[in-house]
Amino acid sequence: MAILRGGRRIGPFDIRLGLPRDRSLDDVQGDPRLKRTQGNPESTIGRFIAQVAQGEGFARPNRFLVDFIAPQGVNYDTSLANEVIFWEEVKNSTYGPQLQEETELRRGLRAFCESIEMPGRNLNTTEFKTYGPKREIVYGHSFSGEVTATFYTDKYLRQRSFFELWQKAAFDQGTNNVNFYNEYVGAIRVYQLGAFAEENDRDRISYGVHLYECYPKAINAVNYNQGSNDEIQKVSITFAFRNWTNLTLDQVGNYTVGGGFKAPDIVEADRGLIGNFINKLPPELRRAGRDAVNVIRQRVPIGAVTGGRVFPPFL
Repeated sequence: MAILRGGRRIGPFDIRLGLPRDRSLDDVQGDPRLKRTQGNPESTIGRFIAQVAQGEGFARPNRFLVDFIAPQGVNYDTSLANEVIFWEEVKNSTYGPQLQEETELRRGLRAFCESIEMPGRNLNTTEFKTYGPKREIVYGHSFSGEVTATFYTDKYLRQRSFFELWQKAAFDQGTNNVNFYNEYVGAIRVYQLGAFAEENDRDRISYGVHLYECYPKAINAVNYNQGSNDEIQKVSITFAFRNWTNLTLDQVGNYTVGGGFKAPDIVEADRGLIGNFINKLPPELRRAGRDAVNVIRQRVPIGAVTGGRVFPPFL
């Protein structure tokens, strides 16, 4: 709305003159005077932010997934079912089909796992010295051999029963005989999860390790307490394993994790042909171009015929 307006009708035309309002705030986003100055990307904090952005943020300890691969169990040959000696040897052990029938329970352990350790790896060294300071020479590598996991349990303690069943694949509770090694070892996979923008910020696997030859070495005691009214019962399991490999480095050579940020898509308002052209000019010329357009709008108004635009729809 103009501050001062006047006009006269000549024939079919309205000739109007007026003092328009201040238009300095019409294009706040494109005004170079209000443009935010960018920090130095080569500064210490700039390089730190760039490293965080390249890795798409930090890994979080509560974003993980655990998967259990059950052992094959005792190889129970049905043709020997009538052999009394054989049956006495295995009747108190866990044979293969029993563990495979617990598929749904095994999947549920993913959600019921409260905490677990991702194992490390050590380099075994020995001292070597000829003259001067000693050297630590690597002669092999080793693993801790154990990880501990804690699980929430339901009222039937089915999570504890699953690992009891797994342990019974290693020995016979009646005869105390120990079964073959390959009948009771399975595997565990521990995954680090992260949110990916292309997956609508859903969790996807960003890192993973595979533990070989695992079995529940110890089912730790379950504690009871009269004062624990609002707590969930938990069971802690200690697993033994032989070694582990990195699923993203040691097995899949061309695997890529995440990716850098892409430039955001910016949707700008349509300023007309001349307005869009001026917006692409360097900052020094852009302001001068806008000032020239504003002068034209102020000095050559056409009123209601063109809505205040000199050459519609170009301005």
